[in-house]
This record gives sequence, structure tokens and C-alpha cells, in this order.
Amino acid sequence: MTVAARAPEVSRRAVEAWVRSVLADEGKRRASVSVTFLTEARMEALNRSARQRAGATDVIAFRFDHPKALVGDVYVCPAVARRAARNEGVAAAQELLRLVVHGVLHVCGHEHPNDDSRTRSTMWKLQERYVQRLAGSGVT
Repeated sequence: MTVAARAPEVSRRAVEAWVRSVLADEGKRRASVSVTFLTEARMEALNRSARQRAGATDVIAFRFDHPKALVGDVYVCPAVARRAARNEGVAAAQELLRLVVHGVLHVCGHEHPNDDSRTRSTMWKLQERYVQRLAGSGVT
């Protein structure tokens, strides 16, 4: 597990705990997942090069083929997360938790539709259960 850079709203320890908890609950005992917090400019560049989409997004996750373990990278943009948190009326730390969980679930193989139904999808409901449980754990 690697946490690169950081967001001031959450500790490295918290991010590691969140990732480990989701991986354990998903039954992924052999896993290597990195979480990197990017500036808006770097996220915009990654979004353009990896997804051919303009602008910064909140989270991008990649899963890599490996014969013996789950391997993936999760990239989160705290600036985009802070705006979303303000719009949704939640703390920035909770939105960062949501994005880390979201990315890890993608690395685990979960998917959701990319339309208005995404918040009703099985993945989204699972994500929100993790967010509620982990937010209540007090680790930030």
C-alpha cells in the first residue's frame, strides 16, 4: 500500500486504513493499491491522456493485470473533492473518503453506469455502505 502526496483534510494513516478495510471486506488478501492525491492541473492532464476527457475529474482508478495479486492505482483530486463536498453539504474529509473507496472498488472490479442511474447502482450502494461505516470509525 502506498499513499503518495496527501490532502490536508485526511491523514496518510486514515487513507491506508480505508483502503485496507475495503480490500479486506472485498476478500482481496493479496493486493497492492496506491493512492495518489493530484493537483487539479495534474488530474486534468491524466484525465485527458488516460480517458480522452477534458477537465479535472474527482477520481480515476486503474487495475493492472498481475498473475498473483490485485494491483491498482487510485488518483484523487482534492480540489475537485472540496467543491463537490461544498455542493453536497458534506465535510471535505468525507468526500475524500468516498472517492478513495470509489477508486478502490473500481480496482476490485466493480463498475457502475456512467449516466444518471449511477447513484442507484449496486456499486454506488456498496460504496455508500463503506463510507458510512468508515466515516463512523473516526479515522481521518
